[in-house]
Amino acid sequence: MPELPEVETVVNTLKRMIIGEKIIDVEVRWDNIIDKISVMDFKDKLINQTIRDIKRYGKIIVFILDDYALLSHLRMEGKFYVDERLDIDKHSHVIFSFADHRYLRYHDTRKFGKMSLAPVDDYLNHPFLIKLAKEPFDMEVEDLYPKLKKKSIPIKSALLDQSIMAGLGNIYVDEVLFLSQIHPETKANKITKKQAQSIIENAIKVLNKAIELGGTTIRSYTSSLGVHGKFQNELQVHTKVNTPCPVCGTLITKSQVKGRGTYICHKCQRKK
Repeated sequence: MPELPEVETVVNTLKRMIIGEKIIDVEVRWDNIIDKISVMDFKDKLINQTIRDIKRYGKIIVFILDDYALLSHLRMEGKFYVDERLDIDKHSHVIFSFADHRYLRYHDTRKFGKMSLAPVDDYLNHPFLIKLAKEPFDMEVEDLYPKLKKKSIPIKSALLDQSIMAGLGNIYVDEVLFLSQIHPETKANKITKKQAQSIIENAIKVLNKAIELGGTTIRSYTSSLGVHGKFQNELQVHTKVNTPCPVCGTLITKSQVKGRGTYICHKCQRKK
């Protein structure tokens, strides 16, 4: 699943490739991808719009056009491809044709991704973004700690909630909790203020390194656009089941926390 570093990599790559391109046609091959607006309106409003900028909010991509903002949530398997010839496979669900005869294809094997439109001067109030929390880079402990105190769910689940902290997904939550020496099943409301501060600091550390390395390429997420992340070579616990912990040598185990595969060092992350 693409998380903040992977989405950041996609955004930076798309900026180099399609800023200034004019959309002359839109083909939607799977209607359920389009959300909060009819497919007909989606297509009609995008035609003759020029891509002026591309931004990222958490894991949401926002294409800034002349009059509208196109919002895209990649969810589990969404990817973008820029092609000079139209070679459609069964997983290409939305195709944007450009005036320069290139195409931007949205490819999604599992069809979980969503796209929508908003006025360009009011897109921050779109449902995709309105409940999005701050990212770790912009967050103080006073932002995170009170939210955690209201939650009795496991801290792993809390950190996956984008209304609590934006940008973290399964991979990076495992890494952040390991670095913070917190067991993922610890109740969020039992996290101390010092631990909350540690979570923020380690989230920034992990995300910055992952962005620097272009994200993580593993079985559940491979990048598109010719970009392949290298952060998988830096992972401390995620995917490392039955390998020694890099700190203490205890074998990493895998369990389920609220249905999410979770990697733990039971010595470094003692359950209290």
